[in-house]
Amino acid sequence: MSGPGEGKKELKNIKVYIHEKGKSRARITHIDIEGDIEKIIRPGEISFVKGKPGGVFIALKREMINRANKLIEKTNKK
Repeated sequence: MSGPGEGKKELKNIKVYIHEKGKSRARITHIDIEGDIEKIIRPGEISFVKGKPGGVFIALKREMINRANKLIEKTNKK
């Protein structure tokens, strides 16, 4: 994981949980990422996730990339 750098925008108000099977209606143990990520990946959309040293890589489809770019534009205008 390379950490902060040029071209990287931190997402605020994001929480990550390990959701245990059988608790809070979880059918399988999984990882929940909750917060502003919904502005990029909407409920029900499917993406690809790959582990990498120090974290994960989440691939975005074209529609998701367009939404992410709009958020970046808003951030850059501030």
